[in-house]
Amino acid sequence: MEKKTGLYLPHELIIQIMLRLPVKSLIRFKCVSLETRSIDFEASLNDDSASTSLNLNFMPPESYSSLEIKSSCRGFIVLTCSSNIYLWNPSTGHHKQIPFPASNLDAKYSCCLYGFGYDHLRDDYLVVSVSYNTSIDPVDDNISSHLKFFSLRANTWNEIECPGFVKYNHFPYYMNANDDPKVGMLFNGTIHWFSFRHDLSMDVIVGFDLVERKLLEMHFPDGFDYEPIDCDLWIFGEFLSLWAMEDGTVEIWVMKEYKVHSSWVKTLVLSIDDISIEYYPPICSTKSGGIIGTNGGGELVKYDGNGQLLENRSYFNDPCALVVMYTESLLSLPGDSGQF
Repeated sequence: MEKKTGLYLPHELIIQIMLRLPVKSLIRFKCVSLETRSIDFEASLNDDSASTSLNLNFMPPESYSSLEIKSSCRGFIVLTCSSNIYLWNPSTGHHKQIPFPASNLDAKYSCCLYGFGYDHLRDDYLVVSVSYNTSIDPVDDNISSHLKFFSLRANTWNEIECPGFVKYNHFPYYMNANDDPKVGMLFNGTIHWFSFRHDLSMDVIVGFDLVERKLLEMHFPDGFDYEPIDCDLWIFGEFLSLWAMEDGTVEIWVMKEYKVHSSWVKTLVLSIDDISIEYYPPICSTKSGGIIGTNGGGELVKYDGNGQLLENRSYFNDPCALVVMYTESLLSLPGDSGQF
């Protein structure tokens, strides 16, 4: 009698397979009939076979109009919708629903920052939310901001304390609630955002260390004089980086040594005069050194590592389209019961 045996793959082989999975982009076109596409950025933008449609059938259709794509980490996408947050692995179909923190449901509080990342020490995923009381004048000494994080392993929300900032009750930073909520940039186990310190009267980069679960702060490069609306954080190759846009060009700055201020270097200037878009935030770099950017809608643009335009393509004419990067994975979440 033939004996059936289960398929066994050594752990080292599994890791090698996962390292070779492509980096992709998830684009959600916010229109009447929702469309979500996965695009392989290592391939040509004009390669139709590199773009596939994804199914969000675990969410009720009536929720599509309020659906937002926030962040990603290790193959999982963070989606927000009404009063819920969803974690979703497009590669496996697994998903998990978690509630917003109670303060986010209070009408007087506004959520201004999001983040998502992995705590390798505890094998845990954290969803981070920063909100503040809009009924209090932000220049008032009693500004009340809150940084809370949801632990997938503990299945609960927690708030961090901020000792040493006696002027503030909670989180000692302010973001403009009139803007759309900002998504933090995950790098080196820390989620980073632009923020403003009122006690110092200056813009800073604030980070939340997912392992230490505490704040850190970094300053912008010397000579970097841009309004926050014209610049943002991103990852260029292996470095925490900044892009800044002005007069038809995009400057690329990288921090060559993490948390070392003197290591900031301007490495590249891209010209966007040759393309029919006025707004070009870079969103990722490819394994070959290329740079992918978007106009904030359905058009994508690719440059090579020297700043030369390679190609561009419009996937959908929708100024409300959202883009998030993710890497395909077969991972599951702590306590995952296998929801599909």
